[in-house]
Amino acid sequence: MIIVRSPVRISFAGGGTDLPSYYEKQGGLVLSTAIDKYFYTVLTDRDDDQTQIISSDLRALEACEDIETMELQGTELEIPFAVLKHFRPRIGTNLFLASEVPPGTGLGSSASVCVGILKAFSTRLGRDMSKKELAEAAFDIARNILRRPVGKQDEYAAAFGGLNVFKFDAEGTVVEPLALSPETLADLQQCLLLFFTGSSRDSSNILAAQDRSVQQRQDDVLDALTALKDLVVPMRKALQAGDLDAFAELLDAGWGVKKRISDKISNQRIDEIYETARRHGALGGKLTGAGGGGFLLLFCPRDRQPAVREALGGFGLKEMRFHFDMSGARVVYDDPFFDTDSTGGLQWVFHPLPELQAG
Repeated sequence: MIIVRSPVRISFAGGGTDLPSYYEKQGGLVLSTAIDKYFYTVLTDRDDDQTQIISSDLRALEACEDIETMELQGTELEIPFAVLKHFRPRIGTNLFLASEVPPGTGLGSSASVCVGILKAFSTRLGRDMSKKELAEAAFDIARNILRRPVGKQDEYAAAFGGLNVFKFDAEGTVVEPLALSPETLADLQQCLLLFFTGSSRDSSNILAAQDRSVQQRQDDVLDALTALKDLVVPMRKALQAGDLDAFAELLDAGWGVKKRISDKISNQRIDEIYETARRHGALGGKLTGAGGGGFLLLFCPRDRQPAVREALGGFGLKEMRFHFDMSGARVVYDDPFFDTDSTGGLQWVFHPLPELQAG
């Protein structure tokens, strides 16, 4: 049995510039952090050649014997089957998938799913993959195999973990970990709040429209994306200087810019929630993904947080507490004897602790 956990992320600035249609010509820049809300992949062997996949989040189960003949796109479990097609393992497999966050909430969960499954299979097959290889393989599957209009930031955040600036261009991706003082890192974490707006969404339509706009060289969209990218460097400098108020102001400015990309990114209810949070003490914030719903990220000084929580509770919003994740996708359990064969469990010998024997 192999168990892998892979984190989701929150993005602070530069989202949208990680799409190839933009970064291949303009260069992309994203500041984000992974958080300790995980997608779990549990992989066990079977005694036959069949593959069975169970997703607790999607409440879906599917089994097959011939991966090569499967039509991947449009199925509920297209990501795990695409990973299986990528590896072409000659073993029977049970795959159980579960997440701590619901899908379609703007935290990069689809990328976390793909990175986690890639990590599990590469471990099982003895094909060690670096963090960069995991991120690039997951992006290739999403963009080129499943033909989703995705960028690269989610895959890199899930694979690497931590607080990073990602630089994207036609030559490749550079990961720059952001080293902050322990005090600044702790203060930043304690001042960030996440509230579920109560609605999930498929970001594909928003991202596909953005992709088309960039390819058609629409100036308003290009200008907005470039403005979002231009926030990354001053935001990084503010964090490095420990100036969290300046960071919050830039976060608020970025939300205003992001809404210029599409009228589907926000709506009247989300705008009202955000302005209510601002009136009660939040200094900045944004939706965490492409927009339209999901989680609202807020920067709020600790002494104002009770007032913000009470105000947003009036909208029925639920808070999700979190911490930063610094490790990225990792194997948390690897027991080669657990399911080697039908009698594998008989190989274990249990010895009582001395104090139990004495009792």
